Amino acid sequence: MKKILHIIIGLLILVVVISCEDEKYVSINEVQLAFSADTVMFDTIFTSIGSTTQHLKVYNPYDQKLLISSVRLAKGDESKFRLNVNGIAENEVFDLEIPPQDSIYIFVEVTIDPTGNNMAMVVQDSIEFTTNASFQDIDLVAWGQDFHLVRDARIKTTTWTADKPYLVYNYAYVDSGEVLTIDPGAKIYFHDNAGLYVRGRIKAQGEFGQPIVFQGDRLEDVYQDVPDQWNGLLLFSGSHGNVFNYAEIKNANIGLQVGNIEDEGYATVELGNTKIYNHAYAGIFSLKSKIKAYNCLITNCGFYAAALLVGGEYDFYHTTIANYWGGFSGTSRSSASLVLSNLLIIDQSSGESVSYVGDLEKANFANSIITGNISSGNELELGISDEAGFNYNFDHCLLQVSDTFNISDPDYFSGILRGIDPKFKDPYEKLNFELDTLSPAKDAGLRRIGQQYPLDLLNQGRTDDAGPDLGAYERIEKVAR
Repeated sequence: MKKILHIIIGLLILVVVISCEDEKYVSINEVQLAFSADTVMFDTIFTSIGSTTQHLKVYNPYDQKLLISSVRLAKGDESKFRLNVNGIAENEVFDLEIPPQDSIYIFVEVTIDPTGNNMAMVVQDSIEFTTNASFQDIDLVAWGQDFHLVRDARIKTTTWTADKPYLVYNYAYVDSGEVLTIDPGAKIYFHDNAGLYVRGRIKAQGEFGQPIVFQGDRLEDVYQDVPDQWNGLLLFSGSHGNVFNYAEIKNANIGLQVGNIEDEGYATVELGNTKIYNHAYAGIFSLKSKIKAYNCLITNCGFYAAALLVGGEYDFYHTTIANYWGGFSGTSRSSASLVLSNLLIIDQSSGESVSYVGDLEKANFANSIITGNISSGNELELGISDEAGFNYNFDHCLLQVSDTFNISDPDYFSGILRGIDPKFKDPYEKLNFELDTLSPAKDAGLRRIGQQYPLDLLNQGRTDDAGPDLGAYERIEKVAR
């Protein structure tokens, strides 16, 4: 009996010893933590505006628990960075335990103070780790940009220059009779839900190599192609003489709305050499208005690349309307890239609906491409009401329409390439809608239209080969030497 008791006591002691050993931490002096990166990098952000959150993963590579004596920002409370260490929102944390072969997350944010000039600036710090006798650190780097702040602004006649970016909070409103001129190279950024609303006139005259950019205010790479970051641009009915040349409008809900139902009259705008892309609802949404467009790219929109509704007057030349939203976002799309209609029906909360009808005086498309990846195969939709006129014409265009779509009437369709892959260089990954060497759109356009617009979106000549290419880009073949 005593022997058995001794065995039991011995086993209990062994268990206690083993348990105590399990509680031990790595005790060697030269401890080396492992990290998911050696630098936490923030892309350009606006001064005084908080960044997106970056993260760092810290690994314990050992078979025993690891006790980190301290994790801290090197500059302490003077730092522009902020830490959340394993759920603790502090810039210095002590006695942090990591189980064997396990890891923790450290989340990092940054805010940069304005400097009053347009020079890009770099803000740096580091996260310091002390473990036993070992010291390690991870660099933190953020680039900042100062800006003109426009908040809840009613704009009189003025010019926005390219000296430093403009950041719009809530709204910028150009009143009737006023003109907003925007210089080449200017960058206009919009905070969440902000927009630019025009009852007067906007003249955004960029130049080749110095486009005017309208986009959201998150400049980190992760936001580069994210739609619905801001509301968009709205030209109210009654706003005439608007111009966008060498402009980029991206990542909004509706990129450019031309006209509105509530006001009488119409809006007018000329779009030249302009890219409109990555919008949650529509690239161009026009109501009973007038648009002239050439050398434009309209792409990757959740519903419509261009919706031209309740009539109006439209001329689109050498324009690429190509909606590959499904491949871009992973969500399906059921609306055609281009919709022409003299009718708009709006459902009311009461369950009733209100109809608006207007004459489509003209909708001319020439030397253009209308395509996409919609499952129905029809990237052109015609909404025709007998209550109003409906005049349109597609002349020498590549149209992605199914075999059941009637294009036999020469009064409406001539020189059409139906349902053919235009063979863009890379419409999904790089949004490159230049034509590949085997594109059927090469040399397929009307020469007289090409002569009216002799330079393409890349400032390349259209009149030096067998014929102008369809769309916004001219394919220039390299000559073998």
